[in-house]
Amino acid sequence: MKQLITLTLFLLTFTAFAQKPCEYSANVTDSIGTYKVTNEYLISEKNFGGTFSYVFFSLAQTDGLPTLNLQLIQKSKDFIKANCFDKNSKVYLQLENGKIVTLLHINQENCGTLIRDDKGFDNRVNTGIFMFMKDNYEDLKTSPVLIMRIKYLTDTEDYIVKRELVSEMNSKTYQPNTYFMQNIRCVE
Repeated sequence: MKQLITLTLFLLTFTAFAQKPCEYSANVTDSIGTYKVTNEYLISEKNFGGTFSYVFFSLAQTDGLPTLNLQLIQKSKDFIKANCFDKNSKVYLQLENGKIVTLLHINQENCGTLIRDDKGFDNRVNTGIFMFMKDNYEDLKTSPVLIMRIKYLTDTEDYIVKRELVSEMNSKTYQPNTYFMQNIRCVE
């Protein structure tokens, strides 16, 4: 009887911690090379006073080089300040193990696109591509993220990375602090 309970407990634990298969929004191999990118994943959501802000991550691999695609979407009826990415922009991730992982922006200036919708909202969409550094890449596989800092051209913004986030936008539940632990294997 003890063996049956032990076996059952082992199987339940094994299935609970089993990694889900990688899902890609693009997975292309052609004569130029290979490119694959994971689906976008909500990392942060802010809704305050009619102003909405969303941060999405996706991981990409281009010919063996893994990168982080960061997309910032802001929506408001008020003025939306442009936060530009440039060659000096960085993403800092403070991990639960105390280490800080730094990701460097590619050398491409981008201030996003401002789009006005039919409800009178201004929407700013800004995308940045960040490269991992070899010396701390492995830490992302083993430790959850606590805090994220994004350094723009003229500003810096901090985000508390939650253990669980229930989105007001789509009512889905996300686990942003373990995003890298769950998905970085998809671009190795």
